[in-house]
Amino acid sequence: MSVFFRRFSLATACLCLAVSLSAQWDTLRVLFAGDIMGHEPQIRSAEIVPNKEYNYSPCFQHIRPLISAADLAIGNLELTLPGRPPYTGYPMFRSPNALAVALKEAGFDVLATANNHSNDGRGSGLAATVRTLRDLGFLQTGTFENQQDRAARYPLMISKDGFKIALLNYTYGANGVPTDPPGVVNFIDTIQIKKDLAEAVARQPDFIIAFMHWGLEYQLEENKEQQQLARLLIGHGADMVVGAHPHVVQPIKWESARNAQGKERKGLVVYSLGNFISNQQKPHTDGGALFQFELVKNKGVRKAQLGRYGYLPVYRYVHKPATGKSVFYALPVARLEAEPDLFPAMSAAARAAMKAYAEGVRARLKDCPEWR
Repeated sequence: MSVFFRRFSLATACLCLAVSLSAQWDTLRVLFAGDIMGHEPQIRSAEIVPNKEYNYSPCFQHIRPLISAADLAIGNLELTLPGRPPYTGYPMFRSPNALAVALKEAGFDVLATANNHSNDGRGSGLAATVRTLRDLGFLQTGTFENQQDRAARYPLMISKDGFKIALLNYTYGANGVPTDPPGVVNFIDTIQIKKDLAEAVARQPDFIIAFMHWGLEYQLEENKEQQQLARLLIGHGADMVVGAHPHVVQPIKWESARNAQGKERKGLVVYSLGNFISNQQKPHTDGGALFQFELVKNKGVRKAQLGRYGYLPVYRYVHKPATGKSVFYALPVARLEAEPDLFPAMSAAARAAMKAYAEGVRARLKDCPEWR
């Protein structure tokens, strides 16, 4: 056999093996975003016609390529959509439906609504939020119009590109605002969570994710309560836990727990993704992180495995032109670092602030890869 033929045969064999392997495996890219908030300055910024027309699309124009590139994009909607004015920010978040429209345009597929502001619009606001999101084509979970609605739709089972994912969503509370009947808010109740996880496991999804509204605001590290709850979730079937509420980025780390059979299970825990978009001014609240990961599985096999994963820093920038209103932007930090001319109007001071913010996030997440 000639040297050429041997080399050709080896190259052909390698190519065939690569094609064979790629044909055997499916991949799904999933992305999570942190707190989507609606403070008063954000509402004023988006207002076109007083109390009638709003446009939030500019907020997400630079982050849209990242969101829409994911096969499945999930966010934490920390506000209500009452469908009519008055629209208000803190402490009772009531935003125009136009915000949800812009999130859909940006590429979000799923919004979780169990958080401490779920009841800000009281019973009518809760129901309107659920209906509006579903009418816009979102998958939604965490709050429900009534118990029958919850029984029919929970856990949320997401089917996408041959994958089946179970998504659960809970909050520690609702700022003391009662849930008006017949509405339902998923509160953190470990007895109920165990039942819900058992139901999720019984439905045999490829992957189970719990999206938790927990922890203490503005704390850069997770607390023991978060750790204990994360281990409970993992021990009872969750493959991943993603957190929100502290409004700052907290660590991403592996946790382990034993299931009912005494077998050790491990799960990746994203303790807090911080703010995706907001007007908060406290230290470390001027941004957050996207968390992106790939699920991989052999064709015909039920359970998926966690493949490549990493975070992407996101910076909240408020552009204040010489004339006109301020505009809020969610900016992909790495992209602006690579393409400084992407936002030429951004001041040197703002770029320095973004750099300082990103350095803090990267230091905090040093044990987790940055998605590149």
